[in-house]
Amino acid sequence: MRSDLHMKKLLWSTALLLAMACGKKSGPAPDNPEPPPPAPQVKVMTFNIYGARASSGTPADLAVLAKIINDEKPDLVALQEVDVHTQRTGKDMHQAKDLAALTGMEWFFAKAIDQGGGEYGDAVLSKLPIKSSKRYALPVAPNVSGEFRSVAMIKVNKEGKDFYFASTHLDHLQQEDSRILQAQELKKIVTALDLPVVMGGDFNALPESQTIGILKGFMNLGCLQQCPLTFPSDKPNRTIDYIMTAPTGKFTVTFYNAITGYHAEKKVYSSDHRPVVANIKIN
Repeated sequence: MRSDLHMKKLLWSTALLLAMACGKKSGPAPDNPEPPPPAPQVKVMTFNIYGARASSGTPADLAVLAKIINDEKPDLVALQEVDVHTQRTGKDMHQAKDLAALTGMEWFFAKAIDQGGGEYGDAVLSKLPIKSSKRYALPVAPNVSGEFRSVAMIKVNKEGKDFYFASTHLDHLQQEDSRILQAQELKKIVTALDLPVVMGGDFNALPESQTIGILKGFMNLGCLQQCPLTFPSDKPNRTIDYIMTAPTGKFTVTFYNAITGYHAEKKVYSSDHRPVVANIKIN
């Protein structure tokens, strides 16, 4: 009887020790766990280059524009008013391709309209490999003598994060009809994307305009407080060039400003617009 009781106690003690051993963690928790890697950042520029005519007329001098871009060292550049084989700036000149060669970047061009025997539209330059590219067309309001516009969009990756980068240029007429229609079309384009997007452009619209109001409904302005003046380049008195992101929470703008675009050696402004640059964290 006593040996049975002793055996039962021994079995209970063994079971308890096993349960305690199984409940212990396999190893001690680290005192200083490794912090997560920092979020990747990209430097972005948007630049209405005025067909490269501001500094030299015809033929255009792309070296002036290339110096402004190279001095800033952006990862991505959104270009507007880009000429390709036009009479006004050089039939042998493909401004997107030629600027890419001068800056060591890849390129994509989206035609908006025919111009002087060639093409005119928007382009993007990228130090990041371009994974895919697409052109979108933007409409003109009925009974308005405006210009059809375009969007040049590419897919890129920065440190494991895929996203889209785009360039666009909205209508320039004083009345907003076409810009409003184009902003509504941009909403359809952006909200249908499967990845976040950064967009730079000459929107030809003031921050308080109806056009920008529409865009703010689905995109975030990089200039969260006071937007820098961007036009005209020598004595800017209005903001019409912007960098925007979508959707909310996918990007954090850590720096945003306009630069003069002035070429000190040649004593010329490289365009009639000031370029806008931003540092953007990819969340």
